[in-house]
Amino acid sequence: MKSRICDMFGIKYPIVKGGLQWLSKAKLVAAVANAGGLGLLSATSHPDKASLVAEIRKTQALTDKPFGVNISMLPGKTQEALTEEFFAAVLECGVKIVETSGRSPEAYIPRLHEAGVKIIHKVPAVRYAKKAEQVGVDAVSIVGFECGGHPGLDDVTTMALVPRAAAELKVPLLAGGGVADARGFVAMMALGADGVVMGTRFVLSEECDVHPDFKKRLLAAQETDTKMVQYSIRNPIRALHNGAVDKVAEMEKRGATLEELLTITSGINGRRCWYEGDTDGGVHATGQCIGQINEIKPVAQIIEEIMQGAEKILARLQEK
Repeated sequence: MKSRICDMFGIKYPIVKGGLQWLSKAKLVAAVANAGGLGLLSATSHPDKASLVAEIRKTQALTDKPFGVNISMLPGKTQEALTEEFFAAVLECGVKIVETSGRSPEAYIPRLHEAGVKIIHKVPAVRYAKKAEQVGVDAVSIVGFECGGHPGLDDVTTMALVPRAAAELKVPLLAGGGVADARGFVAMMALGADGVVMGTRFVLSEECDVHPDFKKRLLAAQETDTKMVQYSIRNPIRALHNGAVDKVAEMEKRGATLEELLTITSGINGRRCWYEGDTDGGVHATGQCIGQINEIKPVAQIIEEIMQGAEKILARLQEK
């Protein structure tokens, strides 16, 4: 199961844990790294450089395997200054893998490459993937309509995106959206991906610090239990269908502003879900693959079962 992604990042298996803002902490990232995958810390979970540096150092103490940092480059002067701090933290700590998203990383690429950092850029459309390749990123992660979080404005599925991206890109390609087990893994590799990105599956791992009541709610969810909101502000998100999401949808119908929506969608409310078990307390990014997940397992077991399952699927297909 080696691929260009494994060779590029020095990992055993071509499985990447997505950014998972607020939930992607040292324990979870290190567990993915130690199990042979690539874990990504979420920079935007941190208020400043010092906080991110502390989390990177904590992760480095838990694993000697490669891991990376996801940096969502948000608009606005304050956020741009924070992005600068996050890149400075990466360079200070010697992290060699960065995933960027939100806008073009072109301005940062020379500095990162000079320090030996490999750059993945996450996009929701093939046209953005091609642009990222043109400006010099080392790999592209493309996410489809099924994904938890932000799948872009085109509403195109992973199944449709990956073959096109694989045909048009020369750099290694990661595929995200709808992948939670060996079947999804094999499907994405068959479509031309060099590896997969999984977020929702790792939320329901033992190492993800989420309140047991909220994990129980997620385990009971089906593929029909997510909902898209925030189209009105051109930043759609797929989230678990709960009371908070219904409230956002109602606010959008009457033309609520971003500031009004943030009273529901901010991470402060989300933390009521994740850490206090208030399952309707905030907006939680959740992929449609949630319907495939029926058990909480250690990260190492999740990854091992995917790889063993993939081998069995390939063997069965070869027998026919």
